Amino acid sequence: MPQFVMAFGGRAFEHGTAYITERARAAALWLPPGIEPDDVAMAAIMAQTLRPDIADDLSHVLQGMAKHHPHEPHWYLPLIAADPHWIGQGLGALLMKHALRRCDEEGIAAYLESSNPRNISLYERHGFEIIGEIQHGSSPTLTPMLRRAS
Repeated sequence: MPQFVMAFGGRAFEHGTAYITERARAAALWLPPGIEPDDVAMAAIMAQTLRPDIADDLSHVLQGMAKHHPHEPHWYLPLIAADPHWIGQGLGALLMKHALRRCDEEGIAAYLESSNPRNISLYERHGFEIIGEIQHGSSPTLTPMLRRAS
């Protein structure tokens, strides 16, 4: 998992856009416009760890992610998480407000794929709109969401 996190959102550390709350109780990895996950590293990790029986589902999910991913400049949130003891304490909202302030200052959209249906209302409160659904076979549902530039 640490290698996957670094491949998917680790470039946020290089760009100073990995936001972490006090005592690392929650974190959000935001990729600035023009910066994407490390697809080569992600493919290598998946080749080493992916069960063959779910390869087709994952391939379709990745295609769905590519289909919904905006082409215009945007901030991308590949990962946000909180320590399980701190879920529901407003840390996700705090991290969202911090990052979205920068999006608003720059007049740039923000995009994410929610893997947890319980988080959709949080994202909607911050101006994100559902723009589709990504699911294939036995895969969990991902919900792509876009917050237009203000």
